[in-house]
Amino acid sequence: MTEDRRGIGSATRIAELIRGRIRAETGLTASAGVSYNKFLAKLASDQNKPDGLCVIRPGEGARFVAGLPVRRFHGVGPRGAEKMARLGIATGADLAAKDIAFLRANFGSFADYLYRAARGIDLRRVRADRPRKSVGGERTFSHDLSSGAALREALDNIADIVWERIERAEARGRTVTLKLKHVDFTLLTRARSIPHPVADKAEFAQLGHALLAEVLPLAQPIRLMGLTLSALEGEREEEAAPPDGQLSLL
Repeated sequence: MTEDRRGIGSATRIAELIRGRIRAETGLTASAGVSYNKFLAKLASDQNKPDGLCVIRPGEGARFVAGLPVRRFHGVGPRGAEKMARLGIATGADLAAKDIAFLRANFGSFADYLYRAARGIDLRRVRADRPRKSVGGERTFSHDLSSGAALREALDNIADIVWERIERAEARGRTVTLKLKHVDFTLLTRARSIPHPVADKAEFAQLGHALLAEVLPLAQPIRLMGLTLSALEGEREEEAAPPDGQLSLL
């Protein structure tokens, strides 16, 4: 949170109000994560999808992270997870058991981040004023999808939602990216760039379907799909609210 404009005083209550407003105005479910740093809040937001709230309180971060597979850590991709598996690292607890010298020898500049993350530490500030680099959206399904027909229908729905966001942001971009998350949390992404900005929703959806066609049939079902427009031109920056103290999580 950057500013508690209503004086609510509770990050958890604010998350509940946001989720309720999303449901009331769009009919969609939304999950939220509440914690005392960005890394933990992101993990918490994924914990109880597609319609849940997870709160990680001060003092609970290290214990929460210990039981997670390292693939859940932001920045650890399939190749990184494979390398960690070869080194005997499968969970946050395994990662926390390695000293910083071991991590630096095997992961270079990524080591400091991994060392802190395994202990639930994240010193990055929340910035609301970064220039927009992409516009997108994703959906976690209540049941896993595997058939081509179901996946194409889901993609059409996501394209409708994302294109509304693109129009509101007055964004123009040349690259469309499709994101799929399998039931085992492995990610599959495909991207395509064109010489000119995407003209309209029809072209946006067409590019998305072309990317989906490249990966069908899927080796295993998916639980999440996302679609993003990037390589933006003339994007509109959002006005940032100044930081205003620390909210209680409760």
